[in-house]
Amino acid sequence: MTESRQQQYYQLIEELISCPNGQEPDVLEAKMDLVDENFIQTLMEIATVQAHQGNQDGAKFLIFIARELAKQLGLYPEMATKS
Repeated sequence: MTESRQQQYYQLIEELISCPNGQEPDVLEAKMDLVDENFIQTLMEIATVQAHQGNQDGAKFLIFIARELAKQLGLYPEMATKS
């Protein structure tokens, strides 16, 4: 991954954090070319930093987004529900 791409990931994460509540899908849709496995990994890394700095809400938010994107990309296993 190039440093330029990493910077784009950080910029997109900053946009997600600062956008109005509920606008996250629009922000992501505008930058779908950046949404890949490396972006999800970067989200998790930033979430870990947030958690270590005491920002639990920020960490949970980023983990939630990472999990949803991973599901959309087929990277997150769906749990089988018992019927």
